[in-house]
Amino acid sequence: MADTGGTGRLIGFRALFAGLALAILFFRLLPLQALPSGWAPPDLIVALAFAWVLRRPDYVPALLLGAVMCLADLLLQRPPGLWAALVVLGAEALRARAGDLREVGFLFEWLTVGLVLVGITLAYRLALAATGVGQAPLGLTAVQLFSTLAIYPVVVLISHLMLGVRKAATGEIDERGRRL
Repeated sequence: MADTGGTGRLIGFRALFAGLALAILFFRLLPLQALPSGWAPPDLIVALAFAWVLRRPDYVPALLLGAVMCLADLLLQRPPGLWAALVVLGAEALRARAGDLREVGFLFEWLTVGLVLVGITLAYRLALAATGVGQAPLGLTAVQLFSTLAIYPVVVLISHLMLGVRKAATGEIDERGRRL
């Protein structure tokens, strides 16, 4: 049976996600200023992952997302695996609701992503507090949370217009015959 491009397209988008995440990490690690910043930048990898999971769940498998987030944890000097596990859990919760969110408007999708992001951020801070690990001030965490929520529509727009990551049509199936 000839490959009609479905598998190649799937692998291409998975590689694109990994490449974009690595590019985001690269630019985040660049020493662009000598003094520490007074604000926390948005977590673009999480925004990208949540946007893609809701549009095309097969483009961001849990294992790929976990590997990318574990690498980010190590490079950004966060407790290894904690944020990665919470992001994967949040993405899987969104993946389970992707079909339901397909029919509703973007505002409800954005609200759902916001609730998941608030939930995983609170769980992260509670886990760090319970183990006695030092953490960023609450104000910086809140700034990062709200800036990630604010950048989410931009990430969705860029993913849709420039990268071609669109919501699956109702009843659309993947190359294995599963409903998206």
